[in-house]
Amino acid sequence: MKNTKYKVLALLTFLAVNTACINDLDTQPKVEQTLANLLAADPNAVEGLLSRLYASFALSSVEGPDKSDISGADPGESPFVRGLVNLQDFTADDMKNRWGDNGLDQLTTTSNWTSNNKFFKYVYDRIYYTVPQATNLILIMKSDQVNYANKNQVVDELRFLRSLSYYYLIDLFGKGVLVNDQNFNTAAPLPESSRKDLFNYVESELLAIEATLPVTNSYGRANKACARMLLAKLYLNAEVYTGTARYNDAATYLNKIINEGGYQLESNIRKNFSSDNNTSKEIIFPLIADAVSSQSFGNTTYLVNGSISTDTMVPADFGAKQGWAGHRATKAWYGLFGNSIADLQASPDKRAKLFWTQGHNWEMNDYKAWTDGLPSDKFWNKDSNGTGGATDYSSTDFPLFRLADVYLMYAECALRGASGTTVAQGLTYVNQVRARSSALPLGTLTLDNLLDERARELNFEGMRRQDLIRFGKFTGGSYLWPWKGGVKNGVSISDNYKVFPIPSSALQSNPNLTQNPGF
Repeated sequence: MKNTKYKVLALLTFLAVNTACINDLDTQPKVEQTLANLLAADPNAVEGLLSRLYASFALSSVEGPDKSDISGADPGESPFVRGLVNLQDFTADDMKNRWGDNGLDQLTTTSNWTSNNKFFKYVYDRIYYTVPQATNLILIMKSDQVNYANKNQVVDELRFLRSLSYYYLIDLFGKGVLVNDQNFNTAAPLPESSRKDLFNYVESELLAIEATLPVTNSYGRANKACARMLLAKLYLNAEVYTGTARYNDAATYLNKIINEGGYQLESNIRKNFSSDNNTSKEIIFPLIADAVSSQSFGNTTYLVNGSISTDTMVPADFGAKQGWAGHRATKAWYGLFGNSIADLQASPDKRAKLFWTQGHNWEMNDYKAWTDGLPSDKFWNKDSNGTGGATDYSSTDFPLFRLADVYLMYAECALRGASGTTVAQGLTYVNQVRARSSALPLGTLTLDNLLDERARELNFEGMRRQDLIRFGKFTGGSYLWPWKGGVKNGVSISDNYKVFPIPSSALQSNPNLTQNPGF
């Protein structure tokens, strides 16, 4: 079991009040002024508060798995990782969920999206939980009241976490309210900020801290490579976000990670998705899970337990005590390894073995039937060598950033003509990723086969929808997948689905916000 634990201090209750998005959007201070006094009296409490903000990406609440930071939200349904997979994977071609409860059908069929869907609200609320809390703590740390030797680095890390939240706001919703150091105490509702405005702000924040963040940091905390990776992702998708391509800039920061980060591909791909992945040399930024100290139904517990059923599987074989029978991959993912279950079993590619085939059907004739489609056991709650007992919660960290993605991003930049890259080097990187899974090397590199390789390597990691949008294959009818638009073989969907609707609760709380077109 990992020794890394989030520090939970008594004064963290000051950060737990009034956290609903409907309240956060007015940017009123959420923490009593005495918090600054407490930090002045006990500067070491800073580390606990910082850990609490990191935990907002991994847990429902540091108070336990039965509590939520988001007012009125279900503790199991509202954590960030669960929302990320719901919105990025279930809405795309790789994964489908069969539960159908109160909004999941809208996600898994990419149809009938409404502003009242609670899963859109949970992600939006989580963003606007973290942003004001981080901003408030930044302002306190910048004041003369706190005398803490490492305060500048803490501020940089908080700015990274705030930028990470805004990055997902940009990607998922396309606009929102910009809460920053200058307007945090503003009483009146803030104006709406466009996608480009938010992009420019996040870019400026990351450029400011990239130079001063440490090269290395404690496990699970931001270092220089984390800021560079977020910049690279921002620039990689810049044409979608702003209308202007920034592949040259993306390549600049990818090269810095490759040349200066010191990361290595793990020889065993399983190492990145197992309970000992805290020792992976490949993971750049993890979201921490621990069966004892970082419990949640919404971190990788959701990925592990949700992909298991006692009808066709034995939960203990995957380190779990329960099987929730929810998630299965579609042939748009596992079909990249062959045309049948026999092909998957015969494939030399180790990634083809990360699907459970016994008792399951290749075709997903009914997305609500557990045996239609293949569960992915990419994430499990055992060590990478297969040892470990079953626990109620997962100890497998979620690899938000890892080196394999850096290599594939570099290859994409090269294909798109970025300076500082070559297609030959991009092909080398892609084949290094393939070689560690014993896949045969590609002879040539194209945007189409690169998108397929991103699916083989990165699906179920919260980025597939984003990839399909960037490659022009998410909306419209040029690329269909099972249950796209609510039809078994897929149908065309309209371009407004490139962003999610702004939740109705956010619109009600701030009259300056407007709904995205088409919703």
